[in-house]
Amino acid sequence: MVKTVEHRDYGRAAFGEVDGTPIGRFSLVATGRGLAYGRFGGGGRRMAEVLSASHADDPADADEHLVTALSELDRYFARELRSFGVALDLRGRTPFQERVLAQLRAIPYGMVASYGAIAEAIGQGDAARAVGAAVGSNPIPVVIPCHRVVRADGALGGYGGGVTRKATLLRIEGLDVTSRTAHGRVLPREL
Repeated sequence: MVKTVEHRDYGRAAFGEVDGTPIGRFSLVATGRGLAYGRFGGGGRRMAEVLSASHADDPADADEHLVTALSELDRYFARELRSFGVALDLRGRTPFQERVLAQLRAIPYGMVASYGAIAEAIGQGDAARAVGAAVGSNPIPVVIPCHRVVRADGALGGYGGGVTRKATLLRIEGLDVTSRTAHGRVLPREL
């Protein structure tokens, strides 16, 4: 069970930080439109302050979205939740990034996809590197499951939170992650 370390409502944005997860401390920020930001480790308070000030036209239910996200994270780490349902606030993303992030959310729990497979799925088969950049800019890791993206050869590749966290998240989802390479490899359960 995750433990909420801090929970603060800024009006148009809300900040929460949890500890005791298999991947360590995790910070979340929600706006009145939905969950907007997630970060490994500490931090995030300043982002909540900035979003609250810059989103004055948002409804004032940011705290409700944050509470939903915290509850869903707790259930995910307990292996009781396979898909996050919290509303998301993805303002500021390009249309390409939005398509990539939507495709990440379509990767089922316990499965992986390659960057090339995601490029094909969004109708841009030659854009695997651009997909990689969009995956790397994911504002809400775990909730938008960029950890489910691997290299074409099954190697885990990089991860903003570190490859150890990526392997941990994949193991939570029941994937067999080996250490045959320096960065690990996921055995085939690709889409």
